[in-house]
Amino acid sequence: MNSNWKALAVAVAASLMGLTLSGSAGAAPKTVSGDGGNRIGIVQGNGESRVKEGGLSASWVLEHTNVKQLALSGNRIGVLRDNGEALVKEGGLSASWVVEHNNVKELELSGNRIGIVRGNGTALVKEGGLSAAWVHEADSVVDIDLAGNRIGIFQGTGEAWVKEGGLSTNWVKEADNVIQLELSSNRIGIVQTSGEAWVKEGGLSTNWVKQHDNAHRIALSGNRIGLLHGNGIALVKEGGLSAAWVQQADRVTELSLS
Repeated sequence: MNSNWKALAVAVAASLMGLTLSGSAGAAPKTVSGDGGNRIGIVQGNGESRVKEGGLSASWVLEHTNVKQLALSGNRIGVLRDNGEALVKEGGLSASWVVEHNNVKELELSGNRIGIVRGNGTALVKEGGLSAAWVHEADSVVDIDLAGNRIGIFQGTGEAWVKEGGLSTNWVKEADNVIQLELSSNRIGIVQTSGEAWVKEGGLSTNWVKQHDNAHRIALSGNRIGLLHGNGIALVKEGGLSAAWVQQADRVTELSLS
């Protein structure tokens, strides 16, 4: 889900296309890095999480075991373990872990913010140090996304909400019938139950621009929009919201931009 990402990476069904991600067999295509950093992270099929820093040929550092989600942002690394424990470290790759919360089902990092969704659907965000206090954001949350000073959620009812500014600012309702929400810089993207994909740019109350029908997933990064079509075709556009799509690949199961 984050931040003003500058380099583009398209992860296109590596296993189906005979590729391996980041040079590791069995690596799960669940890696997110942002802020123009020089870190690469992976979660492998055996649950081991590894991160490298520097050049593409730098050595991997084992970060944790029994990991099901990895998040990177600047000099922070976050992992969500199989037991629901969320851990974050700050600084070098071998820095100590700080336990952030338990019974977590999603972990997001963006700048100095950490966001989680707990197993009961409660969304919490903290800002500042790793031991800062949590702020309750919402209940009945399916997914949370962070980007800069924006926080986005969608709830089990399908309602999507975004706030901008401090952690306690008011929510702005963005849409109904939402099954995916993405934030990037000043853009918001959604996919609705109908398969329609929409993106808006600018303020939280600006108008939506329809991007495509029969959308499975949407991805945002800077001035690029990626879309995974229901037929497995991956499309990316660059520039304005009405720019032309460029087909990237077919037989795709996952699409990521960074």
